[in-house]
Amino acid sequence: MGDQQKLTTLGNSTYKEQAVWFLNAYWRQFGQQEAEKVWTYAHRYASLDSNGIAGHSLDEFGAHRFLELNNETLTVVAMREHWRKTGIEHVKLVPLIHFLIFRYQVDWHQCVNAAQGDNAEEVAKAQRMLEEAQAAVKEAERRDTEAKAAQRELEAALAELKAQEDAFNNKTADLTKRSNEGGGVSRNKAKAELAQHLAEDPLPLRRAKINQEAAVRKAERASKAAEDALNVAVRSLDAAQEYLNEVSSRPGSAAGALWWIDRELHEARAYLPTARGGYKKAK
Repeated sequence: MGDQQKLTTLGNSTYKEQAVWFLNAYWRQFGQQEAEKVWTYAHRYASLDSNGIAGHSLDEFGAHRFLELNNETLTVVAMREHWRKTGIEHVKLVPLIHFLIFRYQVDWHQCVNAAQGDNAEEVAKAQRMLEEAQAAVKEAERRDTEAKAAQRELEAALAELKAQEDAFNNKTADLTKRSNEGGGVSRNKAKAELAQHLAEDPLPLRRAKINQEAAVRKAERASKAAEDALNVAVRSLDAAQEYLNEVSSRPGSAAGALWWIDRELHEARAYLPTARGGYKKAK
C-alpha cells in the first residue's frame, strides 16, 4: 500500500484513532507535551461532526469553524496549499490527521509509516477494559437517575399523605369541637359523624397511605440498585487503571494509545460521586 493510500485509510478512521496514531508516532519528539492539545483538537472536531467522536472528517465549513474555535489565523485554503506542496492529494473533506500534519509541520510520509508500538494485544485489552468501565459508569448513571426519580416520587407521596392526614385531623378536631358545643341535636349529630369519621380512614387517606408505602419500597429498591451499579463502576475503573498502569510501566509500549486510555478513564471518573473517586469537571 502506497503512502497516499495509507493516509487516506488513516483519515477514514475515527478521530480517536487518528489522534492516537499521531501521538504514538511523535510521543518522544513532542507528543507527550502536546497530548492534551491533541485531545482537545479531536474533541472539538467531534463537536462539529454529527457523528461525534466516531466521525473522521469535516466539510469545508466545519473545518473553518474548527479553526475559529482554536483561534487559528490560518485558513483551510492555506492548509490545502501546504498539503499540495508536500504531495498530499486533494481531499474534499478534512480529516483530523491532515490538520495535525499541518499544525505540527511533520513529514506525512513518516507519519503514516510510524511504528505504533509492539504491544497491540495489551493495548487492545486495556481498551476493552476501558469500554467495560465506561459501560458500567453509564449504567451507574442510569440507576442513579432512576433512584433520584424514585426519591422524588416518595417525597411527593409523603407530601400527599401529610395533606390527607392533616385534612383528616382537621375534620376530627372540627367534629370533636362541634360534638361539645351547641344544642343537643347538633351535638349528637356531630358525635355520630365523628364516630363514623373515626371508624375508618377515608378513601383519599387510604390511597395516600398505600401510595406512600409503595413509593418507599420503590425508592429502597432503586437506591440499592444504584449503589450496586456504582460499586461495579468503581471496581471496573480501578481494574482498568491498575492494568493500564502495569502495561505503561513496561518498555516498548504504544505510549500515545495508553495515554489516551488513561485520559478517558479520568474523564469517566467525573461522573462518579466525589466520595467514590469522582471530581467536578471544569466548565
